[in-house]
Amino acid sequence: MGQAPVVYGQSSRPPRGDYSRAHEDFTCAQDFDAYTAADHDTYHRLYERQSALLPGLASQAFIDVLPKLGAKERIPRFDDINEQLWRATRWQIVAVPGLIPERAFFSLLANRQFPVTDWIRKPEEFEYIVEPDVFHDLFGHVPLLFNPVIADYIQRYGQGGLKAEDLGAGEMLARLYWYTIEFGLIREPAGLRAYGAGILSSSGELQYSVQSPEPRRLPLELARTMRTRYKIDTYQQTYFVIDSFEQLFELTAPDFTHLYEELRLLPEFAADSAPLIST
Repeated sequence: MGQAPVVYGQSSRPPRGDYSRAHEDFTCAQDFDAYTAADHDTYHRLYERQSALLPGLASQAFIDVLPKLGAKERIPRFDDINEQLWRATRWQIVAVPGLIPERAFFSLLANRQFPVTDWIRKPEEFEYIVEPDVFHDLFGHVPLLFNPVIADYIQRYGQGGLKAEDLGAGEMLARLYWYTIEFGLIREPAGLRAYGAGILSSSGELQYSVQSPEPRRLPLELARTMRTRYKIDTYQQTYFVIDSFEQLFELTAPDFTHLYEELRLLPEFAADSAPLIST
């Protein structure tokens, strides 16, 4: 048992998390007893701060299922969430020590298992953390796994990810995930709302994404989304909007093989939606 740490992008800081605990599929047992009183307090304060910002900005579908995470006063036990999650959508969350390789990530999703980092940020990282921690993964991602349509969409994404890896199209599909599951917006009867985990777990980007006049908000269209680069160190300059979760599921139903072939011949778009010059 034990795996090599995983790094995405460039960073001078070594990856956090104890990868010696990881099994072959990069999952591990949630080390619940390792959480300190300070860890639980950090989770509680993050939950309180973020949940107070949700009304009028977050998807009502997300707000309705957020209580499924359990008591906000402490980091929940994953097994407690899984009892309800399995009954609702036949999904489970599994602990991981941190970032995991893309193929391992896709394989877990394809088998209706969502990887959740089990460590939490330090108090001094309260406002911003480089890597996803247990608060981002639990608060941002897990509630909508109780929604049958989103649950099926994420499984389909995992299945498509394995295929995209074999076709050399992983980056194009990663952009779809980024602009939907991480930074997606939805138009609900009450107005524009956020459903992406990266937005829902961020105090600043939640309001910015929904209300600021600065970013561009475009209807979700597969080819355009897969051609658009994204920002990892600032708020997004472009967001893609869906009209319903059912629309998202239907858009991703076709086989993407021919779409990948077509997109390889086209220029990409910068994060601010300006086309890049093809060379």
